[in-house]
Amino acid sequence: METASALIAIDQQHLVHPLHFAKDNEHPMVVVRAKGEKIRDIDGKEYIDGLSGLWNVNVGHGRKELAKVAAKQMNELAFASAYSGATNIPAIKLAEKLMQIAYGNTSAVYFTTAGAESNESAFKLARYYWKTQGKPEKVKIFSRTHAYHGVTMAAMSATGMAAYHKMFGPLVPNFLQAPAPYPYRWPGNDDPGTGAADALEAMILKEGADTVAAVIAEPVMGAGGVIVPPDSYFPRLRQICDRHNVLLITDEVITGFGRTGRWFALGHWGVEPDLTSFAKGVTSAYLPLGGVLISKRVHRAILEAPADQKFMHAATYSGHPVCSAVGLRNIEIIEQDGLVERAGEMGKRLLAGLEGLRDFQAVGDVRGLGMMCGVELVEDRGSKKPAIGLGAKVAKAALDRGVLIRIRGGSADPAIGDTICVAPPLMTPVRSINRIVSVLGEALAEATR
Repeated sequence: METASALIAIDQQHLVHPLHFAKDNEHPMVVVRAKGEKIRDIDGKEYIDGLSGLWNVNVGHGRKELAKVAAKQMNELAFASAYSGATNIPAIKLAEKLMQIAYGNTSAVYFTTAGAESNESAFKLARYYWKTQGKPEKVKIFSRTHAYHGVTMAAMSATGMAAYHKMFGPLVPNFLQAPAPYPYRWPGNDDPGTGAADALEAMILKEGADTVAAVIAEPVMGAGGVIVPPDSYFPRLRQICDRHNVLLITDEVITGFGRTGRWFALGHWGVEPDLTSFAKGVTSAYLPLGGVLISKRVHRAILEAPADQKFMHAATYSGHPVCSAVGLRNIEIIEQDGLVERAGEMGKRLLAGLEGLRDFQAVGDVRGLGMMCGVELVEDRGSKKPAIGLGAKVAKAALDRGVLIRIRGGSADPAIGDTICVAPPLMTPVRSINRIVSVLGEALAEATR
């Protein structure tokens, strides 16, 4: 095996990384092996994967069942087009399985390869639906500040963090952002759930409901800092969308497939969306796969459209047989191992442990739902002044102690302080949950000393 330094030199010469900044890549971790909740670098050091890769390795690393099903499917049929007029068995079976675990109003799925592509597809589905209904002016998409929906052009335009826009603007027209239901930083004295929903309704009225196609919302804002909404928010948002004839898109790229203790997270509030974008956990990241779950209402419009209104949206790898086979087996593992229920139980344990970090004056808020938690850092608790730069010190101190976390940097969205994001694999054992909590305490102590 080549040395770490030799590999890193080649990497720095030829590879552009996501969110690339040369200084950040001076000493990258070269990961070579992973098992369960742990990963190992080229020097043999082992780490607890405190973010499930990128919120996506739900069943844990190294599941040989998934490797075997991928190899078996590749030997039988590595690729087949799923364009209209052709299909394959794994895609059919996965679609059938998804209908069993999805929201009750769901009747179909369109497959993609990633979360951003899923959201792009959802936006197009929303616009397509209204055109079939004779309302072609309904094109605007509402999202929320602090939201993250991907970095392709439309998904970036829906993303509510200016750092992602700065070097790629102008944004796609007809994307607007409403306030987020953010309890810790809600500016008014009213309930942040009803307040944020009502602010969005006011924007719909201002723009004109006959111009608004859909609202897109993460049930729990992930990359934005694990922002959990009040229980009042989504039921009220659903009522508002119904009142003004606007579709509701739920972005469950992170929250789907058990992450919050439900198969899909809007179930916590008894709400059903019109479209659900997903990716990540559907295959636990073993292969790229995403999609959009489509409600009966929207599906009917596709099925009943005349030839001159056919659904002219496509992707080469939609319904990829190997990805679909892995997705199907991954869902079976989640079921067999009881990981949805386990995420709810272990998530409570993780959150309770992190609550102990409030002893540090730099901790402004601790929040979470299921196996995704956030610890927001501040310079001053009274004013809630965001701490920017402290998170990087905490992350380094945690890494030195064998725990890999992710910092949602306040520099990307200065209205929020650095937030420690923790979302380990759903199968993570109690000892590793406890270790994550203790290491973060030690890391905060070092970083704030």
